[in-house]
Amino acid sequence: MVAIVPMRRGPTAAMAWLLFIFAFPWIGLVAYLLIGSTRLPRAREEQFARLRGHLERLAMLLRGDPHVGAPELRPEFERAVRLAERLGHMPIVGGNAAELLPDYDGTVDRLVTDIDRAARHVHLLFYIFEDDATGRRVSEALARAAARGVACRVLIDTVGTGSRTLRRLLPRLRAAKVEAHETLPLGVFRRKAARFDLRNHRKIAVIDGVIGYTGSQNIVDSFGDDELWNDEMVIRLEGPIVLQLQACFVADWYVESDELLDDPAIWPAPGPRGEIAAQVLPSGPAFPSGTYLRLLVALVHGAHRRVVLTTPYFIPDEALTLALQTAVMRGVRVDLVVSRQLDSQLVALAQESYYEELLEGGVHVHRVQERFLHAKYAAIDDAIAVIGSSNLDIRSFRLNAEMSVVCYDAGVASQLRAEADRTIGKAEPLERDRWDGRPWTMKAVQNVARLVSPLL
Repeated sequence: MVAIVPMRRGPTAAMAWLLFIFAFPWIGLVAYLLIGSTRLPRAREEQFARLRGHLERLAMLLRGDPHVGAPELRPEFERAVRLAERLGHMPIVGGNAAELLPDYDGTVDRLVTDIDRAARHVHLLFYIFEDDATGRRVSEALARAAARGVACRVLIDTVGTGSRTLRRLLPRLRAAKVEAHETLPLGVFRRKAARFDLRNHRKIAVIDGVIGYTGSQNIVDSFGDDELWNDEMVIRLEGPIVLQLQACFVADWYVESDELLDDPAIWPAPGPRGEIAAQVLPSGPAFPSGTYLRLLVALVHGAHRRVVLTTPYFIPDEALTLALQTAVMRGVRVDLVVSRQLDSQLVALAQESYYEELLEGGVHVHRVQERFLHAKYAAIDDAIAVIGSSNLDIRSFRLNAEMSVVCYDAGVASQLRAEADRTIGKAEPLERDRWDGRPWTMKAVQNVARLVSPLL
């Protein structure tokens, strides 16, 4: 008999693993040995360790810029700024311009236009890069840029995109003189082979080091296999903050290609483009556990009036659930906007098991019905906006490599909140009495799914 105690995990996740191992001893044991740890392969950890010095030098470069520094913030939000820098090693920087892009096709149009105007380099990192109409538009723009002598580099997640698509797409990109690599590739005999459940979920585009994109949208047609329109949120950035997006791309590029991009053209002088203060927060296995979760909890605790969270997937940590309930008790209105349409029935059932305690705690839960809500953002008090790739689930909190941008700006935050209110206006509000009245069989199935939710 072999005994295993899951190490360095929360009690809920540890209990879920123990139940799985006791219920299916050999299957559970093998599964835990394969995916029970969140550590990266040793070769990747060594590369990240060598890269930290380079990123620290970049942080010093940014701190030396006159636009670096926090605006006037409430003390609790100033603490959040320091927390984000300690977790993600990126300082707050001013002098930025930001544009919210909620329109799916409009975002693709802007990206293709920016690629067509690129003069020095184009860097793309996406979880999904499909070989469909949208993917071909972007691929053709990259080919045109490469033909002009622009250095084009692309990173694509192995599992998110799929090996069949990559076998067609990568040779085509390389034939057009676009450098392209898989992120976290699978394979038994690869030196840096990754586990299938540890993925690079980031979405980053950097053009000439002066324009950047990040958010929830992948390079894929807006209608999925189920013909549901994807609701997304992307932020287009200009100014010193773009170098922080660049740093995250450079880090991932180095890990996958062994090439350190230190050409001065990669790091142009970060001149001002606006008046917005912002900060990038990367997260994932190479960073402290729960990086994004810690920042989000801190922001919720600092809220005075309203918190709006938008996410397709909501399988929270206990700390986030308590933070939301406590905010309501302090008089803060909390709105959670989620998608009713999900791509996994088990995940949907586990997610639904959390609604009852949220509703009892006074959280307003809204479910988007007709579309697949894929946007991921938070708006705090019309003062702070967080936009990125991270869902509010255990996978994004503790497994995937994710990317978020925090904007300390009333204009961006109020625009984001207004966008959320438009979504809420078209969503189904969950009423506590009606939700409590669902069949007991449904409650039982949801609670069983919840037992394994820390493993999802």
